[in-house]
Amino acid sequence: MTADPPLSPTPRSTVRRGAKRARTDRADLYAVLDAGLIGHLGVVVDGAPVVLPTGYGRRGETLYLHGSTGAASLRASSGVPVSFTVTHLDGIVYARSAFHHSVNYRCAVVHGTARTVTDEDERLLGLEALTEQLAPGSWSATRLPDRKELAATAVLALDLTEASVKIRTGPPGDDEEDLALPVWAGVLPLRTVAGEPEPCPLLPAGEAVPPRVRDRQLSLRA
Repeated sequence: MTADPPLSPTPRSTVRRGAKRARTDRADLYAVLDAGLIGHLGVVVDGAPVVLPTGYGRRGETLYLHGSTGAASLRASSGVPVSFTVTHLDGIVYARSAFHHSVNYRCAVVHGTARTVTDEDERLLGLEALTEQLAPGSWSATRLPDRKELAATAVLALDLTEASVKIRTGPPGDDEEDLALPVWAGVLPLRTVAGEPEPCPLLPAGEAVPPRVRDRQLSLRA
């Protein structure tokens, strides 16, 4: 099996601030992206920058994004440079000084030129990736998009060649002269936790929650 190539930073994807937190292993990029539920797409629309929350899914070295064909941001993203960011907030870092308060996080930023996916097979692949990113097991368990729904949906593809990853873990980085201060320091961990599934009111009474939902619930509690 061929190992994944390392990240090869370009001038715009080189981490300069906090460079010691940069990761060069492409597996770290995949891990941050695959663990996310939503990302933020940065694009220039009518001469002004816009950053919008956007659903996504990954297949190999390609990210698929989607939205309404009527969305100006999606139309403006095709064929131009964009950025896409996924961030996980893992903890609040309490330090002995206000200056050294921070957060533990995992963040991936992808740069590239987005392309509109027009091939029907790839469009379905992209929509499957998006569905499975959000709700694993649902693509095969539910009705697939019909022609009208496909016509109303835009799918963009973004190559993962140019990307950066930053990760912060661990305790605060207080100055040595502050260590004796009588101030509590440490980390308050944060995580996304799934609650109990809430059935649609229109479901037949007694309809069991399927394993794909229970499995998703458990994975978000782990």
